[in-house]
Amino acid sequence: MQRIRDLWSTDRGRLAHYVVAVSLAIFLVAELAALDSDDRALLLLCGLVGAVGLLLTRDYPLAGPVIATLAVAATLLVEPDGMRDADTPFLVVVLFLPFCLATYNPRSRAIAGLVFMEAAGIWANIRFAEGPADYVWVGAFIAVAWTTGLVVSRQTAHARELASRALQLEAEQLAAADRAVAEERQRIARELHDVIAHSVSVMTVQAGAVRRLLLPDQEKERRALESVEATGREALTEMRRLVGLLRDRGSMPEFAPQPGMGTIDSLLDGVRAAGLPVELEIEGQPRELKAGVDLAAYRVVQEALTNALKYAGPAHAWVAVHWEDDAVELEIANDGVTDGVPSDGGHGLAGMRERVSLYGGVIESGPRDGGGYVVRARLPLEEAA
Repeated sequence: MQRIRDLWSTDRGRLAHYVVAVSLAIFLVAELAALDSDDRALLLLCGLVGAVGLLLTRDYPLAGPVIATLAVAATLLVEPDGMRDADTPFLVVVLFLPFCLATYNPRSRAIAGLVFMEAAGIWANIRFAEGPADYVWVGAFIAVAWTTGLVVSRQTAHARELASRALQLEAEQLAAADRAVAEERQRIARELHDVIAHSVSVMTVQAGAVRRLLLPDQEKERRALESVEATGREALTEMRRLVGLLRDRGSMPEFAPQPGMGTIDSLLDGVRAAGLPVELEIEGQPRELKAGVDLAAYRVVQEALTNALKYAGPAHAWVAVHWEDDAVELEIANDGVTDGVPSDGGHGLAGMRERVSLYGGVIESGPRDGGGYVVRARLPLEEAA
């Protein structure tokens, strides 16, 4: 039954239906044409009409079976004796047509079709059969075929509903992931604005300080420094306007200094206080990082530990910082009982990828050997081209 449901719920089911319908139509016409009857031409005409009805059973699920049933009934009127030994009309009327009526019609039409088929069978039994016992098993075949079609129809509709829900859920998850990436990019832009604004402010202030130290005859140098100051102030103004587009309406800018690898001990203390034991290992000579790279490295460690704290369950975590001449490598691992990421795949991981790729770095994450989860990132000290 499951295979039948799977078959009939797909485009292959439509193809299978037409293969069966065409085969029955060919056998019906051939069998009627082979009967030894004086009205062979009329029988052939009835067979062709019945074949047309069979081919219409999918697209016209009520009219097609009715046409085919009436055509078979007409052959009984034309040649009752010869039709007693015909097999294809029997298969068409008691198996295929009831199945199609129940499978492809709404419930009310399917019931009406069953009543019509049973009425046609009773009529044929009264007119041509020798007794009512002949109809008992014919009627039973019709009822069984109709019931099978009804079950297939309900299961197919259920399968389509589940498939539709799955597609809707997948679309919602993709939309949520896109929103998360967009929000993370806005957050990155806001943080970088603060970093760059601080640097430009320092440059502007220093240019002003140097200008005030110039001698009266250093007019050329004074004009250059005044240009630097004016350009710096203009850049700050434009940056504030730009970041205003990214901030939520009504929100205030953050004036706290942005964190970095120099404040990682405070981060680990907070994680330990939240209940996740963390060990820190540093290899190599720490280097001073550019503000953006420093912030990105800090956020990677922060996000990985936050995921471990939320999703890894009882666990122990390790943070390894490896300083190289041209890059800093980070490894954040835990031995939790789960993967350490949310079931939706982790929007925080997408945010980490955004940050790392912004500075030409690479990041990878996955299950850890021995259990748990690990995040590895490599950030170049000099910005990639």
